[in-house]
Amino acid sequence: MLSDNSAVAPDGQPFILTTLKNAAGMTVTLMDWGATWLSALLPLKSGEQRELLLGCQTPQDYLHQGAYLGATVGRYANRIAHASLNIDGKPHPLIANQGEHQLHGGPNGFHARRWQIVKQDEQQVVYQLHSPDGDQGFPGNLDVTLTYRLTAEHRLEIEYQARTDRACPVNLTNHAYFNLDGAGHDARQQRLQLFADRYLPVDGDGIPSADLTAVAGTGMDFRQPKTLQQDLLRDRDQQRVKGYDHAYLLHDTCHGLASPAAHLWSADGKVAMTVFTTAPALQLYSGNYLGGTPARDGGSYQNYAGIALESEFLPDSPNHPEWPQPDCWLQPGQRYQSATHYQLIPI
Repeated sequence: MLSDNSAVAPDGQPFILTTLKNAAGMTVTLMDWGATWLSALLPLKSGEQRELLLGCQTPQDYLHQGAYLGATVGRYANRIAHASLNIDGKPHPLIANQGEHQLHGGPNGFHARRWQIVKQDEQQVVYQLHSPDGDQGFPGNLDVTLTYRLTAEHRLEIEYQARTDRACPVNLTNHAYFNLDGAGHDARQQRLQLFADRYLPVDGDGIPSADLTAVAGTGMDFRQPKTLQQDLLRDRDQQRVKGYDHAYLLHDTCHGLASPAAHLWSADGKVAMTVFTTAPALQLYSGNYLGGTPARDGGSYQNYAGIALESEFLPDSPNHPEWPQPDCWLQPGQRYQSATHYQLIPI
């Protein structure tokens, strides 16, 4: 459980935590700072409860980690090469925060903001955020509404909506890290299945370095279930970033909420998770650089302590209109809509 903490956020106000519950005994804890998903406690068939998310011991600890644990990231999740957009044929600079590139919306992206709670009950909470014109370099005023909803069937539904008054790329996701075996277990022993035939190779900075590439015959292939450990670091594409940190273009059948994008199973066979999303891609990150991140028990996580499955547009999409996915640029008068559901299943 998250420890009580009287410390205040950077804006001088207390952190506001919200707990969602269902009748079957599952609880989800959220925080308004970064609209962060803090905890997912699932009742197992044995009667015990298991924490499935990586997290910190106190709300303030979340300010002192760079892994984006459970945070809502935006305006643009993942990387934008050289922190630059092309608008009307001219370069438009953004604020860089990973060398010369921008990662997860910039140094003061949506993960570092207080979101306003506009509605809540035991099953859902609705947050809103206003991002002004020029925020982290992005053009236009952007207004975002984010809903977390816990169903009776242990499904956490995350839904995003946004509007802008000027053309702007928008790509919102949640950066939860999962370890379905619970704290202290090696997340590489989890089994994963991804419904994707192609992935994006990246360079050592995580910037796309080639066109979409077939997974067949490589260690990137998760079309059939396997542990993350099985082919970890087998490929040069993995070796550049110490493991999996790649976007997979999902099958067209995945782009609704009826067909799964991914399955994840605990090593002990007691928990499964299915991911559904309307997004065109999933970023698989095997926690390659988690070492030293503040942990829930007061210690620190090791590398590969959890894995992230981030629903999104492909990284650097604003600079690659040729990629086979919907346009990531939101226009005035349009509404950005995206949803990702995590179905947790005691086995």
